[in-house]
Amino acid sequence: MAALQDIRIVDITRAMAGPYCTMMLGDFGADVIKVERPGTGDESRGWGPPFVGEPYGDYPGQSAYFLSANRNKRSLTVNLKDPAGQEIIRQLVRVSDVLIENYRTGVLDKMGLGADHLLEQNPGLIYCSISGYGRTGPYRDRPGYDAIIQAEGGLMSITGPADGPPSRVGVPIIDITSGMFAASAILAALLEREKSGKGQHVDVSLLDTQVALLANVASNYLLSGDPPRRQGNAHPNIAPYEPFQARDKGFVLGAANQRQWLKLCQLIGHPELAEDPRFHDNQSRVRNRQELIQALNGIFAARDAAEWLALLEEAGLPCGPINSLPEVFLHTQTQAREMVREADSSGAGRIKLTGFPYKLSRTPAELHLAPPSLGEHNHEILRDLLGYSESEVADLQARSVI
Repeated sequence: MAALQDIRIVDITRAMAGPYCTMMLGDFGADVIKVERPGTGDESRGWGPPFVGEPYGDYPGQSAYFLSANRNKRSLTVNLKDPAGQEIIRQLVRVSDVLIENYRTGVLDKMGLGADHLLEQNPGLIYCSISGYGRTGPYRDRPGYDAIIQAEGGLMSITGPADGPPSRVGVPIIDITSGMFAASAILAALLEREKSGKGQHVDVSLLDTQVALLANVASNYLLSGDPPRRQGNAHPNIAPYEPFQARDKGFVLGAANQRQWLKLCQLIGHPELAEDPRFHDNQSRVRNRQELIQALNGIFAARDAAEWLALLEEAGLPCGPINSLPEVFLHTQTQAREMVREADSSGAGRIKLTGFPYKLSRTPAELHLAPPSLGEHNHEILRDLLGYSESEVADLQARSVI
């Protein structure tokens, strides 16, 4: 039995934050019904190249972007601007546990599909809104996108080389973590519903997520009043904890406590570094980081990275190579943890997807549905779940409601 086997979710989201949230819930066994626009669907279907599979509609195939966040879902196309389409959503809500949407503030309210409207239809509904700035505050009506929030929320100001421009993280990290926070909040609301029997509105914003992710860097600023500077790959509070350059290539090493630092000094054959007052304790090493890194790089330049990594590993010191993606997916640990899965997609054939980062001993996550083709499950959802007849479904299709 899957952990969320009896939970049904209406997913009116697109792009990354919402779909990542519902993918997580689908991995745990929830029945996720992905509602998409007729004809075009989730706009991320067009975000490529690369594309795989046969062309459909205006698309040259299934986009890798869409495939990355939409496994374990059924696709239903619904025109939400049509009253008949809005009624389909209300019927779905009556037999569902959760609705997730990422429309701009007020859009669904005008359609009679806002939180207040749908909680009247189903008082036990968990209604989750994911937006750029949240449903309250002066920015509530603004659209929000990952790169914009990385800039506005401070992440870019602390990311990148110390002497270079601000940089964004290489994946849409705010979208992804907003989806993760939303999934956690939904699970908490479902657990609370077991006691109260009542649903509620969950409000998740990308900006709030960004501020929360500042974590220790935010705490450094809030307590000291000193704005942080970009430090490249260095850690603001620990040294050494960053990449180093061996004779052939770089690797990453961390000495997060005094015991590890002393062990490192012995291993590299320079115990005098531990006695140097500039490097005696972590605070001193952070203050004198540049001198420390210069000294260590001079030592590491004598051997290849693989030699150092073998010694560091044997000593139990945190370290690792700087891998490319081909190296990541060939990594023996990646393979042992089954972090690549395969599925047969109706639109793209046999495809590879990333695996599950969560391992549950009794109710493991499963890949039971490949990312769906647009409208792939229209008939089975409308007919088998909502009780529409074949002629009614045909009529809805003819009127472009689905």
